[in-house]
Amino acid sequence: MLIDDAPRIDALPSDAASPLLTISIVSHLQRAMVGELLADLGRLRPLGVGKLILTLNLPEELPEGIDSLPFEVLVLRNDRARGFGANHNRAFKHCTTPWFAIFNPDLHLISDFLVASLRALDPADALLAPRILEVGGAPADATRRLFTPWQFVRRLLGSRDPAQAGEVDWIAGICLLVRSSAFAAVGGFDERFYLYLEDADLSLRMQLAGWRIRQIEDAAVIHAAQRASHRSLRHLRWHVSSLLKHWMSGAYWRYYFARRRLNR
Repeated sequence: MLIDDAPRIDALPSDAASPLLTISIVSHLQRAMVGELLADLGRLRPLGVGKLILTLNLPEELPEGIDSLPFEVLVLRNDRARGFGANHNRAFKHCTTPWFAIFNPDLHLISDFLVASLRALDPADALLAPRILEVGGAPADATRRLFTPWQFVRRLLGSRDPAQAGEVDWIAGICLLVRSSAFAAVGGFDERFYLYLEDADLSLRMQLAGWRIRQIEDAAVIHAAQRASHRSLRHLRWHVSSLLKHWMSGAYWRYYFARRRLNR
C-alpha cells in the first residue's frame, strides 16, 4: 500500500442473512460459458450473495439455469456493445451491498472462495482476488508488477525482467472482489479503457487513495483463459491502445514515483 494512513469503514454486517455481495458478469455472445459458471454458482450456493447482475453486451438468449439461482438476478441488455469497465460500472449502479464481485464468464468455481476471501478481510482491503489457476492446475499470471515502457522495449529486444516474488502492483480483472465504498470513491473503472489495463489502472488508483490490494491464498478459481489478443488483430489493437493510455495517465506516473520513493 502506498499511503500508510488507510481509510476505514464500518465492519461487515454481523447478520448472516444480510447480503454482502453483488456479482457482476458480462456476456459477449458467451451464453454456454456463462451457463457453466451459473451452474457452479447454483451448485455451491455461496453465502452472502444478494444479487447477480448479468449484462448481455450483444443480443443473445439467456443462459440455462438462470431462473434457478438462489438469489436475485438482474439482466441488463445493451443497445450497443460497451467495454469491460463501462459494463461493470453500469452494473455497479445496481449494487447495494458492501462488496462488488467481478467475474469473467470463463471462470470455473471449485469451492465457495467468496467466504474464504471475506473471512480474511482487513479494514484496509479494497481489492481482493483469489488465486487464479489454469485449467491444468498451474498458477496463472494474475498478480503483476508495474509494467514500464522501458520493460516493453527490453521485451521487444528479447530480454525479460526477473519476477519479484511477493510484490504486487496490480491484479488482473479475472475475478475481483471490490469494496463498494472504495470503488465509488475512486470513480469506478476508467471507461477510456475499452478493454485491457482497466484493471491495472483501478489497482493503482485504489492504492494511491490509501487502500490495499492483495491475493487471498486460501481461495482459488480456475480460469479457462481465452487470450483473444493472441489471435485477433482487433483485440491486439485494443491491448496496445490501452497500454499507451495507461502510460499516459496521471495515476500511472503518480504511482510510479511514489513506489520509487518507498523503495529508496
